Formats: sequence, structure tokens, C-alpha cells
Amino acid sequence: MTTKEFVKNFYQEKQNILNSSFETQSEYRTLVSVKIEKLNLNKVQTEKLKEIVSSILTDSFYTILLGLDGSANIGGSQESFKIYDEEDNLISESGDLEGYAYEYFHGDNG
Repeated sequence: MTTKEFVKNFYQEKQNILNSSFETQSEYRTLVSVKIEKLNLNKVQTEKLKEIVSSILTDSFYTILLGLDGSANIGGSQESFKIYDEEDNLISESGDLEGYAYEYFHGDNG
């Protein structure tokens, strides 16, 4: 896996969580989607809530990636990490994630 693929997978997971949170088909329901449905929001309100949740997820995933990269704090501590795959291949070391994270979470690539 490349650094870009690693970040892309985080972005896809963010999208999966967002989509499942607003899923209304019974076989794909999550605890969050049930709670949102119980709010009885109209379509406009639901879209506004979805935008808010999307922003929270974006901020969270982006901060985690920057924290792993050494560009942001995680719990008040800032240090960089090296990330390896299962075959001990280096995926990322300090500074590799930030650009791709911005591209996926704040750019046009997502």
C-alpha cells in the first residue's frame, strides 16, 4: 500500500461512516442512523445535519492523519510515527501523509 492509498482508505472510511449514519434501509441500519431517524427531521434539516456530521468526521480523520504524520497533536502530544504494512513495507514516515490528507479531505480529490 502506498501513502496515497493509506490516506484514501481513511477518506473512504469517513464516507462509509457518513453514509451508514443516514442509511434508512432496514438491513443496513446502524445505531446512529436509527437515532437520526427518530429525530423526525425534514429533508432540509437532514441535509444540514449530514453536512455537520461530515464536517466533524472530516476534522477528526484529518487530525488523526496529521497526528500520525507528526504535524498535529494527539492528546496533547506531538510526535511522528512510521507506518508499516503487514509485510513490513514502509507506508509512511514523518511528513508523508499531510499533503495527501489535505488533498482528500479539503481538496477536489475526495
